Amino acid sequence: MERIELGFAIGTNPRSRPVLDGRVQAQGIDLHCSAIHGSEIFWRQLAFQEFEVSEMSMSSLLMTLARGDNTWVGLPIFTSRKFFHTGVLIREGAGISSPADLAGKRVGVPEYQQTAALWTRGVLQHEFGVDPRDIEWYMERPPERSHGGATGFAPPEGIRLQYIPTSTDIGEQLATGGLDATLLYLANAHNLVDRSQREFSPGSGVRPLFLDQSGEASRYFQKTGIFPVNHCVAVRRDVVERHPWIMLNLYSAFLEAKEIAHREAIELATPFVESGLLPPESTDALSQDLFPYGVRANGELLEMITQYSFEQGLTPRQLALEEIFYAPTLEL
Repeated sequence: MERIELGFAIGTNPRSRPVLDGRVQAQGIDLHCSAIHGSEIFWRQLAFQEFEVSEMSMSSLLMTLARGDNTWVGLPIFTSRKFFHTGVLIREGAGISSPADLAGKRVGVPEYQQTAALWTRGVLQHEFGVDPRDIEWYMERPPERSHGGATGFAPPEGIRLQYIPTSTDIGEQLATGGLDATLLYLANAHNLVDRSQREFSPGSGVRPLFLDQSGEASRYFQKTGIFPVNHCVAVRRDVVERHPWIMLNLYSAFLEAKEIAHREAIELATPFVESGLLPPESTDALSQDLFPYGVRANGELLEMITQYSFEQGLTPRQLALEEIFYAPTLEL
């Protein structure tokens, strides 16, 4: 068996867990898994290439490939999805009551290039007309301990960005008036790159931009059909070149794990339906796959994220999907 060191995010979603806990074995591969916060994994992988296989930031993978660094080969196993723009937090009293009011404001972000920020800026621009160049950006992670430090990130043309001093953080700046909003807030993440600690509860003076976050997520999904992906799986190219067969074996294992998690979710919901606590259509809804793997099933979404990356100046051109993912998976 080929021994593989695999780095995966702490709190990995149920669809990946059967691989990480050993219930699903990738044929011919002896996986040794480390569970680490995603923010830290990506920094360690991009800077030091510690694991042969890992969960990987989609945005950072695009930037790495676009600059000609072919260290990584993508697998279309999308381990994380979220409607990221619904997580924007604002400081009450900053004069922000709608997305359009973010123009001209001081907005924090853990990392400018991270995928959650990429999606949120794209949605703000295309759905609400907010141009990233009209915002004053403040980044929490310093260059030496960030994904951008490893990918050669520089603020895109027209973007006003400065780094938050290491003596403070996004949470403190929101609380004290140094920031008006943040695209993403990672508090008490307990990793080597994020440092915000303050928790914001109702009445704290910091609240979501979208008061009905679920309603906004539903509106966006019903309009676009897009459930944004955050992370994929990346394999070091030197491993692929030595053992190309591991790619589809890994893909099959994660696909099997997802199917197990899907069945378990339906089984968990069934008693609630039978007791009348959930409507009968709940199990029908759960039978749908909101988390498809593969390139073909995610073509529109992948075209959108590569477009956003190019539009926002993170990549100098829009990458083709065959530049990102292992060739045999393009038809999956």
